[in-house]
Amino acid sequence: MRRSGIDPTVEINPIAFRQVSSAALGFADIAELVTLIDSEMAAGATGIVITQGTDTIEETSFLLDLTVTRGIPVVVTGAMRHPGLPGADGPANLAAAIAVANDPTCRDLGVVVVMNDEIHAARFVRKARTGNPAAFASPACGPLGWIEEGRVRLLTRPATPSPYLSPRISPTPNVAILPISFDSGGTFLDAAASAEIAGVVVAGMGGGHTPPGLASRLKALAAMKPVVLASRTGAGEIFRNTYGYPGGEIDLIDGGLIPAGWLGPIKARILLIALLAAGKDRAAIARAFDWR
Repeated sequence: MRRSGIDPTVEINPIAFRQVSSAALGFADIAELVTLIDSEMAAGATGIVITQGTDTIEETSFLLDLTVTRGIPVVVTGAMRHPGLPGADGPANLAAAIAVANDPTCRDLGVVVVMNDEIHAARFVRKARTGNPAAFASPACGPLGWIEEGRVRLLTRPATPSPYLSPRISPTPNVAILPISFDSGGTFLDAAASAEIAGVVVAGMGGGHTPPGLASRLKALAAMKPVVLASRTGAGEIFRNTYGYPGGEIDLIDGGLIPAGWLGPIKARILLIALLAAGKDRAAIARAFDWR
């Protein structure tokens, strides 16, 4: 029995990159991490495991998925319970992540998140609970597979690769998320019209809807800068051809808002920032969000 759960034949090269909370990470940190990952790949690494706090795994894993060179498995993991708590999950998550990184069938998956013995695509995963070992989920499709007795069981793969963008996101474009809630007024849109805001992600109701009173102001904003329409629900695609009332998705898309597809507001913001930093125009941004 392998007490550590890690295959003793795996050669592990630990590298200390940052000693900060995951909430303190930013785009510059991930750009440096991508450079390090690329250099390790060039030096012959056959898999990469990144450990970090879980608060921003949803963001960092997706940004890595957009900016890391395709090829060897790149796995992000963490722990929901610190070592002083009963049932600490860090060692098991690390062992599972190493198993995935060491498995050649996991090449070309894009970046994945391994938590609680499940393998999640970075593009789909989200932190769905605040404090539970099963906190990470992929509502759109479920996990790609799992780890059982140290062996990887991969059941499915993403149908298409994520868009590949440069990790050099500097200076970081300022993109705001505007949450739409019951009986929302429009005063919060004033700041979004500022020249300091390069783009906006609207976290709309349901399939991509807002109160009628906001529709004209959002369309005026979309004439000034990219405005992406996502859903606050956490799963499912933005509708395109179902509701045409003022503030419905047909009205908003016809008015210039860009549908986010199945990306939620958090990931839509990451993608929009990367696209703006790459100098993409509105048409290119719309094509990027239409990826399947």
